[in-house]
Amino acid sequence: MSKFDVIVPARFGSTRFPGKPLHQLAGKTMLEHVVNRAHASGAGAVHVATDDERIRQAMAAIGQSVLMTSPEHPSGTDRLEEAARLLALDPETIVVNVQGDEPLIPPAVITQAATLLDSSAADVASLYEPFTARHEVLNPNAVKVVLDLRGRALYFSRAPIPFVRDHAVIADDAAFARLEPGTFRRHVGIYAYRVRALTRVVELDPSPLETLERLEQLRLLSSGLAIQMAAACEPIPAGVDTPEDAQRVAALLNG
Repeated sequence: MSKFDVIVPARFGSTRFPGKPLHQLAGKTMLEHVVNRAHASGAGAVHVATDDERIRQAMAAIGQSVLMTSPEHPSGTDRLEEAARLLALDPETIVVNVQGDEPLIPPAVITQAATLLDSSAADVASLYEPFTARHEVLNPNAVKVVLDLRGRALYFSRAPIPFVRDHAVIADDAAFARLEPGTFRRHVGIYAYRVRALTRVVELDPSPLETLERLEQLRLLSSGLAIQMAAACEPIPAGVDTPEDAQRVAALLNG
């Protein structure tokens, strides 16, 4: 198993769901479920990176390592990089960024992302899942990725990519079902970074493509960083964006 650390960026504020990391699910906070799954991945260490004292206290109460970071970070990636600096991690250390609102994330996919990067010369590794329904491909909130022959990301988009010139091929659900499985791939938002690549990412200005698509990963591709991709080894349940999502997850956790 590859040696790696996990860092979980966690913000208390959320437009759609304030206080989300500390929301109770089946007797534990959402964030505690996430860190428990991160520990189960075989990570050498798991750290929570936050700017909120309430989160710090909740994590300290369960003996979880927590780092206080700046409240000015524009993204979780920036918070991740500050945490890596506070920990004085070696530039070649592999760090997996696990989102704090994914209480059902399978530990195996965390391990997979780290192992994928460790076995690659790429700067970053991430995962995808095949789309199984036409309406999901057409949803701009579902990010698509296309790959080169080495399995590295060529491009990410909110638009359906690859573009199918023969529109009849995806004109309806029946036609979509006849496509080669895996024609369309949904990007899963878990990343493994070498610390040196993480440092470079936060030094980069947003790229024009990133600004147009509102996809931070396009900053990496625009700057020449390589992202190694692989199919997730297990299905990854949807995370929690809204209180309604939390009710769904709670029902699953409660059996």
